[in-house]
Amino acid sequence: MFPWSIIGTALKTGAETYKNKKKSEIIMSEAQIVHAERMKRGEIEYSGQIAQNQKGDWKDEFILLVLSSPLFLLAYSVFAEDEEIGQKLDLYFEKLQTMPWWIISLWVAVVGAVYGIKATELKHMGGKK
Repeated sequence: MFPWSIIGTALKTGAETYKNKKKSEIIMSEAQIVHAERMKRGEIEYSGQIAQNQKGDWKDEFILLVLSSPLFLLAYSVFAEDEEIGQKLDLYFEKLQTMPWWIISLWVAVVGAVYGIKATELKHMGGKK
């Protein structure tokens, strides 16, 4: 009789575990629905969803490398004493300063969007506090 009581207890425990798992799935589903409704009404931002969608995405690193490349070249020109690269970097920054403001603004907005910063937040970062 002893093995039957153990089997019965194991079955009850398994059934209770399954019931709790299903109950937690239902609660999580309801929480997701409430969260989506709050995002739709504008009570909370989509930032959590954006972060989830950007997992494993390499565009942040790519933009960081692109923005850092002039710094790497500058460091190389200084340490390797390569005047030609230094002159080319000077020319690059001179050309960058003569570009139209809207191209630079667009580039800053795109980089900000990649890192999850809104254009309005970028505008406030540069201003006085």
